[in-house]
Amino acid sequence: MTSDATTPRTAQVPGLRFIDNGDGTVSDVHLGLMWSRGTLNEREVGYAAAERLCADLRLGGFSDWRLPTIEQLFALADRTRSEPAIDTAVFSVTRLDWYWSRTPSAWAPPAYWIVSFGNGLASYTAPDNYLGGYVRASRPLQADR
Repeated sequence: MTSDATTPRTAQVPGLRFIDNGDGTVSDVHLGLMWSRGTLNEREVGYAAAERLCADLRLGGFSDWRLPTIEQLFALADRTRSEPAIDTAVFSVTRLDWYWSRTPSAWAPPAYWIVSFGNGLASYTAPDNYLGGYVRASRPLQADR
């Protein structure tokens, strides 16, 4: 790769929130995060497997990927859309299902918050839920490689 993945090609466009870095990552200039453009898993996985998918991910020249917080993940949900409730120009491969966050539910331990990109809702579920969920990884936009 000849360009620096931390310098998005279209960063000069005013008001642009998402920038496709052309390497499977998307920069979110509003949240200061980088996202995996695609969903990391083909089938639903439990919480521990979701964490492992992020920890093992090597994408865009970075290895510090993690599950997003519920606030970060819920900020991707576009509640003016449905099926999927997300910007499809940026995140074209998104399941119409639940995605894991790393934020535990305070009133239902050991549950974790999840977001549905089918309808833009948030809820919580147990980490070993047999249905599981999907994974979109995040990392700080300005962190070291």
